[in-house]
Amino acid sequence: LDTYVLVFVNGTYNKELSSKEELSKKIIVQDISSGLQEDGPTKATTSEYLNKWANEATNSFRVLNTAFAQNGIYIAVPGGLELDRPVHILNIAYTEEAAVISPQKIVVAGENSKMTVIETYHNLTNSEQTYFTNTVTQLVLKRNATVDHYRIQDENETAYFINNTEIEQLRDSTYSSYAVDLGGKLVRNNLNSILKDSGTTTNFYGLYVGVNKQHIDNQTFIDHAHPHCDSNELYKGILMDKAKGVFNGKVMVHPHAQKTNAFQQNNNVLLTDKASIDTKPQLEVYADDVKCSHGCTIGQLDDDALFYMMTRGIPEKEGKALLLYAFANNALRNVKLPALRKRLNKQIADKLNVSFDFEL
Repeated sequence: LDTYVLVFVNGTYNKELSSKEELSKKIIVQDISSGLQEDGPTKATTSEYLNKWANEATNSFRVLNTAFAQNGIYIAVPGGLELDRPVHILNIAYTEEAAVISPQKIVVAGENSKMTVIETYHNLTNSEQTYFTNTVTQLVLKRNATVDHYRIQDENETAYFINNTEIEQLRDSTYSSYAVDLGGKLVRNNLNSILKDSGTTTNFYGLYVGVNKQHIDNQTFIDHAHPHCDSNELYKGILMDKAKGVFNGKVMVHPHAQKTNAFQQNNNVLLTDKASIDTKPQLEVYADDVKCSHGCTIGQLDDDALFYMMTRGIPEKEGKALLLYAFANNALRNVKLPALRKRLNKQIADKLNVSFDFEL
């Protein structure tokens, strides 16, 4: 995958490992510490967003990130620019002792701009080392901006991971989130989008795969405060062993938000008797001229479908893999980057200890 790479090591932005010089020729890329020390428009803008989110923070982990972040990054795309390659924010945990890791990113997409952001989280620690990642990503989409945002989390199964993603959308902007959670002992994702004007479109797509004793919790919120806005949300979970999943999605439609279209769905497959899921899709609708729906399902693999495939010569293990592939594909088929989709295909297959001889 051909990208501009920005690297964080233990929550601190690392210029030497990043392709900042090449990217800076097209957009503004500024580490927050330097940006706050240098006089100019970058300092004022960075300070504005840091203060804004800190003052409005009701989430204690977001406040904790602001307090302990070492050196985050500020990215701004000029109005009218369509970035030719994705920006890959590579987060690496590399520690030999227990640590608190606090990455901080601010991304501003200018009017009529287009960009793709990929956030990935990995570790180079030993498999028994415990650490805590508390990350905050803030995105602001100006008028008619389009942002595709991929977040792939593949931490140690001994790691604690808290993710806070805040999105502010202005008129006619389109934001699409693609979130995949594979690692972590305890995972909590807070994904909030505030629609601040009419004509916005918001898409949340998510897939979480839990094994052993993993706990993966997704909390999403879409705030429809203006008319003529659309949102679409689909999250899918695959859980086995003693893994536990949580989904709590909330869509708020305010009284003046007429002509709103809001759809929300959470589907889950439990592969063992001791795996569990708590799911709570929510709608709060105070307008009367809207189209809104929500729902959830919890079930197991279809034994009849598996038996049918076995009678056609497909072994049981491959049959299960095919059913899981079909289930996950609904959430991941919207991924627009073929190389990333291929990578996810392999990661999910490895996680479930199956073989996908086909692409999601």
